[in-house]
Amino acid sequence: MTPQRIQRKRTKGWRMPPNTVSVTRPGKWGNPFTGVAAAANFKTWLAGNPVLNIHAGRPPSAEAIRAELAGKNLACWCKVGEPCHGDVLLEVANS
Repeated sequence: MTPQRIQRKRTKGWRMPPNTVSVTRPGKWGNPFTGVAAAANFKTWLAGNPVLNIHAGRPPSAEAIRAELAGKNLACWCKVGEPCHGDVLLEVANS
């Protein structure tokens, strides 16, 4: 089954599915950027734009992303169908 992004919920009784990693803030895989351009900034940051390193520090390497996230579902608060850094992580992790 292809890994997918899961929307985290605060609904009573909701549980994160098996084989799913949380990529929310303030965790290790959380997006350091906010606002409408957060997903785009995250993608640019991972691609190595040094200007964004000033704000967010060094991004994780593609190898580190693959080592920890390949084959896993990723859970974030973003609504499914809206831009999310989790989609960027899924793309890198499974490439």
